[in-house]
Amino acid sequence: MKTLKYISLIVLATCFAQLAKAQFTLSGEFRPRTEFSHGYKTLAGENQDVSTITAQRTRLNFGFTNEWIKTGLVLQDVRQWGNQAQLVQNQDYAVSIHQAWAEVLFTPDFSLKAGRQELVYDDSRIFGNVGWAHQARSHDIALFKIEKEFKLHFGIAHNENSDLTDSNYDGPDAYKDLQFVWFNNKWDNLGLSLLMLNNGVPVNTENEQKTKYSQTIGGRVTTAIESVKLASNLYYQTGEHASGREISALNFLLEASLKKFTLGYEYLSGTDYDETDFKSFTPLYGTNHKFNGFMDYFYVGNHGGSVGLNDVYLKYGYSKNKAGFDAHLHYFASAANISESADNYLGTELDLAASWLVQPQAKISIGLSTLFAGSSMELLKGGDSSATQAWAYIMLSVTPDFIK
Repeated sequence: MKTLKYISLIVLATCFAQLAKAQFTLSGEFRPRTEFSHGYKTLAGENQDVSTITAQRTRLNFGFTNEWIKTGLVLQDVRQWGNQAQLVQNQDYAVSIHQAWAEVLFTPDFSLKAGRQELVYDDSRIFGNVGWAHQARSHDIALFKIEKEFKLHFGIAHNENSDLTDSNYDGPDAYKDLQFVWFNNKWDNLGLSLLMLNNGVPVNTENEQKTKYSQTIGGRVTTAIESVKLASNLYYQTGEHASGREISALNFLLEASLKKFTLGYEYLSGTDYDETDFKSFTPLYGTNHKFNGFMDYFYVGNHGGSVGLNDVYLKYGYSKNKAGFDAHLHYFASAANISESADNYLGTELDLAASWLVQPQAKISIGLSTLFAGSSMELLKGGDSSATQAWAYIMLSVTPDFIK
């Protein structure tokens, strides 16, 4: 009997020792946001009414980590208030999986992370999680990682229909095949990232499906000169567009930050109205709401294959204790000719945002943006450039840690 007790104690001690080495987390997110729009994403008409929409993201986040594996599971529900009956019945896809991945550490420096996961690199220009959007973005991908003094990631994804009799893909994602290599290293006063991305888009012809490949090559550099922080992006795109045209496109960004102020310029090449080659840069899978104004006139599900953009901006950010305030000013002009006689000036946008940490894990955010549109914006977006273009929001974000 004593022997059995001793064995039981040893087993319990072993279990507790293993649990002590492991970490389990369970957290949540409740994020309703009300938006008021009169000219969000596209120009409003003079007689257009202001729309008011409330949508909400609800998440349950599971995490487990020990010496050999890491796992993540994020369950997500995204809904617009009022689009579901009060006396609700069971519905398909009421809750979806935003992330479901496992990472195996073959060595402390080399691992494989496979499954549905967010890809966030550098400033999120090419790969980002699009966290502002309630649904956000995640990929079904296998990611090999080497992380020592430097970081080297290799990702590979292949999307296909469930029909095993062919290799076609007509699903919802923008690519059928994707491979990328990302390198990052940091020295005392210098950070360097390099990205090579091969993006394959399925195109259906009369008899078969072909994959048209484009390549994005470039990177990001960060440094500082005394108290001035400098950052620059440079990406070049080549390959074949889905339309069959040859791609030759460029993205360049340069910004300088001093204390609370950031002055910057971004160029995304575009295609002239009478041009045959495809010269419009595509930011692909980045968090585009972060760039080029919060009213999302450019590259947020729009402006693809268009005249590109010149964006000169000045940003101010202030935070103290539980409060924060941001003010952004953007000057927009097309990078390519809109028409034979149209002016390249598109408009000037002012974005104001504030936040207040009401309680730990509970924050209220508000924002107001207005666009002073140029007449050429009407050629791209329609609507009335002389009408008031404004967008505002108020958002509550509650992020409890149930188990930590």
